[in-house]
Amino acid sequence: MRIELFTQDGCPPCEFLKNYLKEANLSFEEYNVSKDQNAKNRMMFELESFSTPTLIINDEIIRGVQIEQIEAALQKNNQ
Repeated sequence: MRIELFTQDGCPPCEFLKNYLKEANLSFEEYNVSKDQNAKNRMMFELESFSTPTLIINDEIIRGVQIEQIEAALQKNNQ
């Protein structure tokens, strides 16, 4: 399972999701769009997401803190 998390500085929901993933012992790749222009461009133009956090679980894009959607995606991809 591949998990990518797009974050930015000063984003409490981003910190919440990072902690959520860490507590679930899930490895993920973090991209801070405040510091990485390529990641920002990818988030905006490829993923069509304009806010953080933006989470990708395999090919599923989840915008914001949508715990039920995140848990469903994790369960689906864990089978």
